[in-house]
Amino acid sequence: MAGTLYIVSTPIGNLDDITFRAISTLKEVDLIAAEDTRVTRKILNKFNIEKKCISYNNYNENTKYKYIISLLKENLNIALVSDAGSPCISDPGYKLVNVARLEMIDVISIPGASSVIAALSISGLPTDKFYFEGFLPKKKGKNRRLDYIAKLDCSIIIFESPNRIKKTLKNIFKKLGNRVIAICKELTKLHENVKFGYLEDILLDIPDNNKGEYVIVIANRKYEIEK
Repeated sequence: MAGTLYIVSTPIGNLDDITFRAISTLKEVDLIAAEDTRVTRKILNKFNIEKKCISYNNYNENTKYKYIISLLKENLNIALVSDAGSPCISDPGYKLVNVARLEMIDVISIPGASSVIAALSISGLPTDKFYFEGFLPKKKGKNRRLDYIAKLDCSIIIFESPNRIKKTLKNIFKKLGNRVIAICKELTKLHENVKFGYLEDILLDIPDNNKGEYVIVIANRKYEIEK
């Protein structure tokens, strides 16, 4: 029999957000495949988990998945974790899960924190329908993606890094117009902050030098703030 692959969600900031089930799973598996073993080691140390970790990230995914599949076939139970949040969501993991499914290996979700859902739930924008874009292309293809999402009739969620946030917001304004948005920064961390309002106004309040990770939630084109 093959082992089981566990997709384990980890906190997106506050380490206390980890679930009891995630801790139990990480203690019981034979091996942990981590996006960055140094980041994962901090979590393991906090909860007194002594377990071997190997790296599994965007740089080695195309070859490392074969090694992990071979270990699963040897009846080892393995947990996959990303640096923060749910693996496979704008993080490595798809290839491994896909091949595990094709090989008839059990894959079990250990759900938990997700910055996508956390941001949407506190955005104040419609939650009945939403589209997750993830990170926009850094250069080639960015305008094409913005042209596409501009036509969507739902809330839109985009990830962005601090060094590109202001430029991205300007591009969104150019392509989508003066939408109502919520910008969620450093979710669950000490300096968590949410800015809500029309994009034109929020742009005036974004400094040139930024820190922290951002989740941008954009309202559909028909949504307006009630006066």
